[in-house]
Amino acid sequence: MGNTGAANARVNIVGEHTDYNAGLVLPTLIPPSTMVEVRARTDRRVTLRSDAQNDAAEASLDERIPRRDWSDYVIGVADVLLRRGLELRGFDAVIRSTIPSSAGLASSAALCVASARALRDAFRLALDEREIALIAHEAEDRFVGAHVGLMDQLVCAIGREGNALFIDIRDHETRDLPLGAVDIAVIDSGIRHDNAAGEYNVRRHECEDAAQALGLQTLRDVRDVDALARLDPTLQRRARHVVTENDRVRRAVDALERGDVAALGTIVNLSHESLRDDFDVSVPPIDAIVAAAQRDPDVYGARITGAGFGGSVLVLARPGTGRAAAERVVKATSGRVVVP
Repeated sequence: MGNTGAANARVNIVGEHTDYNAGLVLPTLIPPSTMVEVRARTDRRVTLRSDAQNDAAEASLDERIPRRDWSDYVIGVADVLLRRGLELRGFDAVIRSTIPSSAGLASSAALCVASARALRDAFRLALDEREIALIAHEAEDRFVGAHVGLMDQLVCAIGREGNALFIDIRDHETRDLPLGAVDIAVIDSGIRHDNAAGEYNVRRHECEDAAQALGLQTLRDVRDVDALARLDPTLQRRARHVVTENDRVRRAVDALERGDVAALGTIVNLSHESLRDDFDVSVPPIDAIVAAAQRDPDVYGARITGAGFGGSVLVLARPGTGRAAAERVVKATSGRVVVP
C-alpha cells in the first residue's frame, strides 16, 4: 500500500471574491472528498492515474511543464516542494474523488491539498497543515495559472466538518464557529466554469484596477464606501461588492455566535444579490435555482457559491429539511443535489 492523503470539498457560506482582496471569508467543509494514493519510486518519473477523469499522465520531476489539464495540480504541488528545496523522488499516484469538477466546491484545492499530504507522508516531509495550504495555493497560482485566493486551500487543510471557518486572509487569522441548528445543502447546477482561463481572472484584475484607482493596495483598505464614487461604473460595482461582502462576513460571524440562523439566511440572500448585480458572476439558470430555494418555506437563505459563471448553489435550511428542500428546488428548476 502507498501513502494516502485526503481532503474534503468546501462550500463558502459568505465571503465570495474577497479572498484575493485580502478580505474575510466564512467557508465550511462538506462530505465529498478527494483521495490521492502515492507510492514512491527509485527514479525521477511520475505516473498519474485519475479514476475521476478516467485518464492517465506521465511526467519527469526534472522537466515540470504544465500540460493544462488535471495532472497540473499534482505536478504543481511537486514543483512547489522541489522549489522549496525539499527532497522528492519519482512517484506513482492514483486519484479518486467524489467532488464534482468545476462546480464551485474547491475540487482543485482538495486535489492539491490531498496531493501535498500524500507526498508529505510518502517522503517524510516536515510540513504542518498550514504549510500544506500554502503549498497547495502556490501550486494553483504559480504552476496551474489559476490566480485564486487562499480560502479554499486553508479550509481544505485546517477546516472541520460541522464548523464554519472564519478566515482573515490578510493575516491568516482563523477561528472555528459551530454552525448550530441549520442544514447545509448544495445543488450542482451542471453549468461549468474554468478558473484558470475565464472571467474569474478578469474580475480579479478589475478589483486590482479599482484599488489602484483609489490609491490603495487592496480593496480591503477601503474605509469609506462613498469614496467608490470616484471609480468608473463597472469598477465601482466590483468594489462595492467586495466592501459590502466583507461586512456581510462580519455580520454572519455575529449571527452564528448568537445562534440566529434566520439572520444568517438573510445575509446569504443579500450576498447573492450583490454577486448577481454588482459582481456579475451569476447566470440566469443559477438565479432561477436560487429564487426557487429562497421561496421554499424550509429555506433560510440561498446563493451562488464559488467563483461563479455556473457551479453550485448553497442552500441553508431548517434542521432535518435540507435534502428534501433541495430536491424540491431541483424538481422545479434544474441541477442535482450533491450535499447532503
